[in-house]
Amino acid sequence: MARLWYDKDVSLEALQHEVIAVIGYGIQGSAQAKNLKDSRLNVIVGLRRGGESWNRAKVDGFEVYEIPEATSKADIVHILIPDMVQAEVYRTQILPWLKKGKALGFSHGAAIHWGWIKPPRDVDVIMVAPKGPGQRVRELYLQGFGVPSLVAVYQDATGKAWDRVLALAKGLGSARAMLIETTFKEEVETDWFGEQVDLCGGVQAMIMNAFEVLVEAGYQPEVAYFETLHELKLITDLIQRYGITGMYRRVSETARYGGLTRGRRVIGMDVKERMKAVLKEIQSGLFAEEWMKAWESEGQKAFEKYLKEIEGNPIEVVGRRLRERMWPGETIV
Repeated sequence: MARLWYDKDVSLEALQHEVIAVIGYGIQGSAQAKNLKDSRLNVIVGLRRGGESWNRAKVDGFEVYEIPEATSKADIVHILIPDMVQAEVYRTQILPWLKKGKALGFSHGAAIHWGWIKPPRDVDVIMVAPKGPGQRVRELYLQGFGVPSLVAVYQDATGKAWDRVLALAKGLGSARAMLIETTFKEEVETDWFGEQVDLCGGVQAMIMNAFEVLVEAGYQPEVAYFETLHELKLITDLIQRYGITGMYRRVSETARYGGLTRGRRVIGMDVKERMKAVLKEIQSGLFAEEWMKAWESEGQKAFEKYLKEIEGNPIEVVGRRLRERMWPGETIV
């Protein structure tokens, strides 16, 4: 069983006299920086000078420095920039200013686990991985709650790495929900697996195939859209709140019987075997190698070609039209 911590179990003490440099100010970086600051911790932000994020962080009340200076000033260097650029930024703008006793912080384990970043042995290497997007991390903090986080220590050079990572997680508000011990390896492999076979890839493929089956059988695209895509959130909300059994107890008897007897026919052992194959690609490093090569050679084009295919699919065409009616004036793409 995993080791768990809650708010009463952890303290901010380890970070009370330390400076945290949040490197990056995107959706996750800005949310974490704000939460840490509101928890009365000493937070600065490290960015490329003059960019949009630089100005935004300034407006939000942070001391903002270029990354090398932020690294020099900080005790905790919390790297919250995209995986694809972490290694280069670390090599050129962080490592030369990284001194003994400091800590490298991450919210995803890829760069350390796959060796894209090789930290010196005299620094702590820690991870707090919130199980939610940055917007939710901030929203729940402001509501007095928090997003659960995975926490890990890859390297404890100072003897206080666990105190630091637990304090960091508490500062984010995550201890108000739950902290779960993990490893960098477990976090990255399970995170990528979930994204590929379930949360993003699997659910997208399931929705599109279900929509096509109904439309090809002669049903109206608008009706098919609601039945296969729009109503999915109603079910996932129930599952998140009450679990799978709880969801089934809160839908109609017909939905309950049909789901219980037909679901396993749709997603059977053959699909499970293909899921295992995807997991092996992740565990072996094959996916990481493929992804980094694609990014280095093509950049955004590595996935834009796939997005264009989906964008032109009938479910997206009818969906855009319906979303414009349901949420007028909002961005619907």
